[in-house]
Amino acid sequence: MTGWSLAASPLLPWDAIGAFAAAALLLVAFGFWRRARGTGLRLLAVLALAAIVVNPSLVEEKRAPQRDVAAVIVDDSQSMTIGQRQAVAATALKSVTDQLARLHGVDVRVVHAGTPDPSSPLANEGTQLYTALNHALADVPRQRVAGAILITDGQIHDMPPPAQLAFHAPLHVLLTGRPGEEDRRLVVRNAPKFGLVGKTVTLAVRVEDLPKTDAVAEAQLTLRKDGGLPVIRTVPVGQDVDIPVTIDHGGPNIVELSVNAGPHELTLTNNRAAFVINGVRDRLKVLLVSGKPNQDERTWRNILKSDPSVDLIHFTILRPPEKQDGTPIRELSLIAFPIRELFDVKLHSFDLIIFDRYRQRSVLPQAYLENIANYVREGGALLVSAGPAFATPLSLYRTPLGSVLPAEPTGDVFDKGFVPEVTAIGQRDPITEDLPELPAKPGAMPPWGRWFRDIGAQAQRGVTVMTGYQGEPLLVLDRVGKGRVAQLMSDEMWLWTRGYEGGGPQVELLRRVIYWLMKEPDLEENDLRAVINGDKLTITRQSLQPDDSPVQVTQPDGKIETIKLSPEHGGRSSATLAVNESGLYRVSDGQRTALAAAGALNPIEMSDVRTTDDKVKADVAATGGGIFWVGSGRLPEIQLVDPGQSTAGSGWIGLRRNGDYIVTGVGETPLLSGVLALILALGLLILAWRREGR
Repeated sequence: MTGWSLAASPLLPWDAIGAFAAAALLLVAFGFWRRARGTGLRLLAVLALAAIVVNPSLVEEKRAPQRDVAAVIVDDSQSMTIGQRQAVAATALKSVTDQLARLHGVDVRVVHAGTPDPSSPLANEGTQLYTALNHALADVPRQRVAGAILITDGQIHDMPPPAQLAFHAPLHVLLTGRPGEEDRRLVVRNAPKFGLVGKTVTLAVRVEDLPKTDAVAEAQLTLRKDGGLPVIRTVPVGQDVDIPVTIDHGGPNIVELSVNAGPHELTLTNNRAAFVINGVRDRLKVLLVSGKPNQDERTWRNILKSDPSVDLIHFTILRPPEKQDGTPIRELSLIAFPIRELFDVKLHSFDLIIFDRYRQRSVLPQAYLENIANYVREGGALLVSAGPAFATPLSLYRTPLGSVLPAEPTGDVFDKGFVPEVTAIGQRDPITEDLPELPAKPGAMPPWGRWFRDIGAQAQRGVTVMTGYQGEPLLVLDRVGKGRVAQLMSDEMWLWTRGYEGGGPQVELLRRVIYWLMKEPDLEENDLRAVINGDKLTITRQSLQPDDSPVQVTQPDGKIETIKLSPEHGGRSSATLAVNESGLYRVSDGQRTALAAAGALNPIEMSDVRTTDDKVKADVAATGGGIFWVGSGRLPEIQLVDPGQSTAGSGWIGLRRNGDYIVTGVGETPLLSGVLALILALGLLILAWRREGR
């Protein structure tokens, strides 16, 4: 391809040439005004001299044509999975690419967009098609862009207003749905991220039918917490409704909300929402009752008082009622033990009750001990630290409280040195599996200090996680009704506190036992957990017995996938799964179910899933493009148009033919010979003078 053009290489600055030309033209004009002879010849001489000074030349360019670039952006967002939109988009994409392939001099760039990484900052920014368009053409000069075609449902969330539009070519939109679509959606106006255990938080929700009408309607709203039984209530459509939710336990509380289908539905995906409310405890109220002053008493008190979240009430029975001596009344305590207030009126206000070396006395009547047993069955927590009296007829086991204790005393008390050991099943229990300095090899002796008293017992129920002298049960855990019980069959933990023979992990052990009694999710011994971190779903199973059964993962779109877990340290096994969409992931192993919510509470992508041209109409008009509803099956024809011509019409769309090129070579030919031009100018001047002389 060859192109021609004129170029000038002036011998003088353009300012000087301009001044010369102006003066010469004034003289010539004066000559014409006076009708002097030879003025025309003088004009020709001036032009010849000007040509000499300008020094024109003919430039020949070798040009390489550049192909125009057209971008096709395909919307792959979640809303495009509704109905037949994906199929329509695939048909439209094939039609567009086939037609573009037949156009001469056009390169096509197809980009699939609209599915951001859930871990990215744009995860809840909706469908980003305009951003994808800019990235696709970032390396293309503006003069080579022929246009762009967006295949979408119109739910684009990054379209700028026309005044800020940085696209300077025809922008066309092919809509994959149909006009006038209707849908129902559930909107969570407000959901707290945290709540106090045992308290109620309030959710604000709203059911909307789109497009909005003045008709009065009702919907059935279903609430399910932690995969439990559903609670259904009737709510008005188009009005905010407050929903109370009770926080039952610490850690994540998964709340699921769903609403029944509306009169006209595009999808049920936006009819449900799932989110996490983290349960936190305001204060942990603990009642510690010591049967008599002892060394372990200070250990319990120091550990509990060191935690600022614990409210501790501690009573030590210094003088039983049956003791009779000559101590004057004025020297005795003036505060009576508030038995009825603690063990009847305010019993259920305590989160944990601890009996430390307690034995039967006339201090606590049998009826109050029965109250404590019922308190445990109804969800309370009890920890018993046994002393020598536990092996006698005065043992707590011989009271109504014995019905909830898992270990029965044998009557033996072993005052022999021993090192507490973690059992095989304790190696799989979260309370004891990774205690500090615990040997990784089962059966190996831990490097802890010795204890010198073990109360003989037989575990009737529960799980023995630690043993003492000659394999006697030392720490036994059990679930009773809705509550939990822990039994420690020794009162010698204070030796670890004092650092005897190097001490031991008494603080960590007691902290874990107490938080297990408080139903801390991370310390559950048989549990299935699902946590989403970034774009990964981590599944963890904790079990006391080896379990290699796979789990089933139900994704937000209803797809079920079977995953095999890999064994890890202790009783844990885990697996990870990529998270590709927002919503609720349900994990089940047949016995237990775990839930994990991914994405935002109200994802903008699913806030309105109706096909619309409202968001693109202004920008398309500003670029001279067209909007076509291809959901009905009618696809437009594509053709190239020259700059300045219309780029859209009924049944067709146009891409701009730019004709851009790059110059690969240049040749220059002077148009005037300086000597000949000078001779010509002088000759014309001589002729002018001669004519004037006649």
